[in-house]
Amino acid sequence: MSLSGLGDTGKAQPPPALFPAPESDTPTPGRRRGGAPQTDPSRDGAPQSGPGQHGPARPGSPQQGPSQGDDAGRQLVFFGADAAEPTVADLAGLLAGPGEVVRMGGTARLSVQVDAAWRVHVLVAELASRGLAASWQPTEGERHAVRTSYTRVLKPLAAAWLHGTTKRPPAAFHLTGRRLRLWLAAAGTPEPPDCFLLRLGADDQECWEPIGVALASAGLAGPLLGPGEGGPAYRITGRRRLARLAELVGQPPRAAPTNAWPTRS
Repeated sequence: MSLSGLGDTGKAQPPPALFPAPESDTPTPGRRRGGAPQTDPSRDGAPQSGPGQHGPARPGSPQQGPSQGDDAGRQLVFFGADAAEPTVADLAGLLAGPGEVVRMGGTARLSVQVDAAWRVHVLVAELASRGLAASWQPTEGERHAVRTSYTRVLKPLAAAWLHGTTKRPPAAFHLTGRRLRLWLAAAGTPEPPDCFLLRLGADDQECWEPIGVALASAGLAGPLLGPGEGGPAYRITGRRRLARLAELVGQPPRAAPTNAWPTRS
């Protein structure tokens, strides 16, 4: 189960067979007329097109500011994961959580460690829907590492997020439904009865505060839990915010266990 080597494509390993592999529930990448899938991120890793294309202008973006609070969150529902087609820029959601990106020459590779086999199934399918081959490998503590191959497609994302070797969100970073969906698939954990944790990278302290601002702009403000409090993670609390989170991230993936995904209740 070795990881794929260098190159834009690679032979991906099958996800861990701890249960029957679910059918893919991610749409195929959107295409412009007569063109290839849209994959080129803007300066914050987001498409620049409008709602009629692949990257809607999100009302929750920093240009309007987090002060709009709940109103921004209600508007963002219209641009949730179910209303948009997948793009490579969505992978910024993995970087908002514990995901990592590294550069090599004119290419980059994205990786994330997850704590359950179902997450591997979901992430491999999500990456494939964006034209990216992925491989996986078991790691210590019954965890799994999911990685792409090194590819030029991820270079703009790496350029937006890396300052030297330090990961930091770009100034214009904001969260969309599809970005949140990927973050939740990789590192979202329910806390019954009415809380949900969105976990962060343990070594990404420079990311924690701006990611919290982006959550607040999306109407999902929550307290930051430090490493000594079960984190690092943001805790989304209350039925209203959980319902908003559910609307933004869309329907549960087929591989997700019961109660592992927020629902619109």
